[in-house]
Amino acid sequence: MTIGLREVLMVLIVLVAAYILFVLLRMFHLRKPASSEPAARKEEGLGAPADTEKLPPSLPADAEESVSLADWEKAPAALGDDVLRSGLEQEVAQLRDEVDAMRGELAALRDDMQTELAHLRASQSVSPIYGDAMQMAISGYDAAAIAERCGIARAEADLVVALAKSQER
Repeated sequence: MTIGLREVLMVLIVLVAAYILFVLLRMFHLRKPASSEPAARKEEGLGAPADTEKLPPSLPADAEESVSLADWEKAPAALGDDVLRSGLEQEVAQLRDEVDAMRGELAALRDDMQTELAHLRASQSVSPIYGDAMQMAISGYDAAAIAERCGIARAEADLVVALAKSQER
């Protein structure tokens, strides 16, 4: 009798299917609620309650009475709560830092907007003929450069510069 490739593959498929079935049964067993397990064991007549069966073997006999399954379940739950709490605290701290950064950016933007608004108000209060001259004066140009570029007299440029300085205060 010779074993071919086909037979080997069939055996492997059966073994994989059996393993998957075994894993699924174990997962189903883990999903069962803990409260139904002791009742089922008592009905089967196994005698000893499930709480004492799950105790580690290193505990002395008198400690078995005081320790129950609920005590063993509380520890992982408390540990999970601590991990969750610390993660949430880190996220809250990070969010607070981001809010502080956004507040700083917002304050800087507010200052910039107020400066631009002051420039706009200054340029609107001046005749349209002197609008460019006023913008240059607000930007910091001196009277000679304003007079040359805008084609106005030096005295007019001096007045525009003085007006711009008085509105900045």
